[in-house]
Amino acid sequence: MRRNVSGLSPWEAVVGYSRAVRVGNHISVAGTTATVNGEAVHPSDPAGQTRVILGIIEGALREAGASLSDVVRTRIYVTDISQWQAIGQVHGEVLNRTAPTGPVRVFGAIRPACSMVQVAALIDPAHLLEIEADAILEV
Repeated sequence: MRRNVSGLSPWEAVVGYSRAVRVGNHISVAGTTATVNGEAVHPSDPAGQTRVILGIIEGALREAGASLSDVVRTRIYVTDISQWQAIGQVHGEVLNRTAPTGPVRVFGAIRPACSMVQVAALIDPAHLLEIEADAILEV
């Protein structure tokens, strides 16, 4: 069974994509940027953008019935690889805010497979990075 999770982007219908798609116990979250209310946020702060992106991904996972703890792979596309440390540090410190015992540092503990690559550009020059995520629920 397939379940599409919509986000807030007006481009989903135009381009033909969903924020996330769940098929069985697998969830794929589309490339996500630090866009809030149609505007890029933290245009010169890669760590700030990473936090916003991971929060958006967390919300999409939650709507699909998963959490950050279920993530098995992330892909990070950056426009300036020299910013890798700031982005990577936030990735490693990401918190699961919905854990029963309160916020828990997730990716540093579960250590999902991760790729970080430099790309020539993203759709908006104010976006410094874009992140995709895959999650698998235990059956």
